[in-house]
Amino acid sequence: MDEIHVNIDLTETAALAETLEQVKPSPWTRRMFKLYFFLFIAFLNSCINGYDGSLMSGINVMEYYQKFFGMKETGSSTALVFSIYTIGNIVGSFFCGPFTDRWGRRWGMFIGAMIIILGTCIQAPAINKGMFIGGRFILGFGVATCATAGPSYVAEMAHPAWRGTITGLYNTFWFIGAIPASFVLYGASSITNDLSWRLPIWLQMCASGGVVLGCFFCPESPRWLISNCRHEEALKVMTEYYGEGDGESPFVQLSYKQMIAEIATEGSDKRWWDYRELFNSRSSWWRMVCVIGMGFFGQWAGNGAISYFMPVLLDQVGVTDTRTQLIYGAILSVISWIMASIGARFTDRLGRRPVLLIATALFVIEWSIVTALSSTYGKASNTNTNGSRAAIAFIYLFGITYSFAYTPLQALYPVECLPFETRAKGMGMYNLFVNIAAFFNTFAIPIALERVQWKVYFLYIAWDAFQFLFIYLFFIETKGRTLEEINEIFQASYPKKKSLEKHVLVESEDDL
Repeated sequence: MDEIHVNIDLTETAALAETLEQVKPSPWTRRMFKLYFFLFIAFLNSCINGYDGSLMSGINVMEYYQKFFGMKETGSSTALVFSIYTIGNIVGSFFCGPFTDRWGRRWGMFIGAMIIILGTCIQAPAINKGMFIGGRFILGFGVATCATAGPSYVAEMAHPAWRGTITGLYNTFWFIGAIPASFVLYGASSITNDLSWRLPIWLQMCASGGVVLGCFFCPESPRWLISNCRHEEALKVMTEYYGEGDGESPFVQLSYKQMIAEIATEGSDKRWWDYRELFNSRSSWWRMVCVIGMGFFGQWAGNGAISYFMPVLLDQVGVTDTRTQLIYGAILSVISWIMASIGARFTDRLGRRPVLLIATALFVIEWSIVTALSSTYGKASNTNTNGSRAAIAFIYLFGITYSFAYTPLQALYPVECLPFETRAKGMGMYNLFVNIAAFFNTFAIPIALERVQWKVYFLYIAWDAFQFLFIYLFFIETKGRTLEEINEIFQASYPKKKSLEKHVLVESEDDL
């Protein structure tokens, strides 16, 4: 019975692939632009996280913020302010699934955005440190739901012809939140009162407000509608945006059949609390090695220091003016977004392993040079501005390398490594480990920067060297393969070696 079910899925997959190849839909129609608008609303969920990443980095060095709460740029108090956001995210990870599954993807986005607005309304007018920290916890809790519902909506609503590219671009919108935050902070830094740090926090409601309002215009995910026995509504959505109003379009009919098959497969797993299938076989363990590895490597390569403590890094190489630090951060955000968008397009051409291995090797080189330059020109007595500029240049190079290689793959690679039956649970596990790694970044790194300063970069050099070796030994190549073929790779005795074998497509008598 299982074999027949798989053959049906493969036949439908082949038919959809053939249809996409033969009938190229136009991306410039009125209905497609409506769909782009709905996907943009979901992309705002990524902007929310990016805004906060740049927001606290800049506020942390503002004079009036430090005076009001008695804070320093580094240390345990600063670590708590940064890490409480991640703790809220971790706690929220246990609620985001039920929110999104029970009420739907768009209402999941709505709930998450409303929680973020609540957190902002507590954090921005805070009269003491406890109130400020409480607001950040609620903010992180809401972001967990947005980070679950947003990409789910994009993957399930995007047209089949461009689902891969559009889903890959989702993560690049982190910078669309980070860039405005950087320039808002730069402008607000000239205000000579507490509004200098309160105003940027209030503006955090712009993206979340856009999600709250936009959700009323967005159709629900057809896959969620089918899972709740609302087939007519699902077909109506697919007819409008996949078939250009034609219900008999092959895109509509084949997509609908695939969704029916997928929902049936999901329905066979009735123990939603049971995660044993993620670890109950050798192939499952290898998958989770790749998934969890990507979660940690995407956070511990050194990007945590860049994202949250860019001004502190600049201070350690002699750039002490607050406004100059903020403009450097803003410029880096713009460059990183451009490189991440380019990287999203090149991932399929270059392959996953080559991109990760080359980038990680460059991390070791770049951090080694930054360490050498910081030790030489990062002293208060330094008068060599060229040395400081060189250190800044290599900090920029790290950010550019990371954005090109890791930013697009952080959402794509884990999804590819997981089979459909455990994909939702596996991605939940991935997000949990991402936040555990991020907690280390936001709590331990500021303490380390305060106590040992630039010497903390030695940790990144050693970790990135280990990261390179781990990726080389265990990460598989998924380029150019269907999900069924990737499943076959994990069944091999040495999946990495199997994935590097020459990939040959053979057409049988049944055209499969």
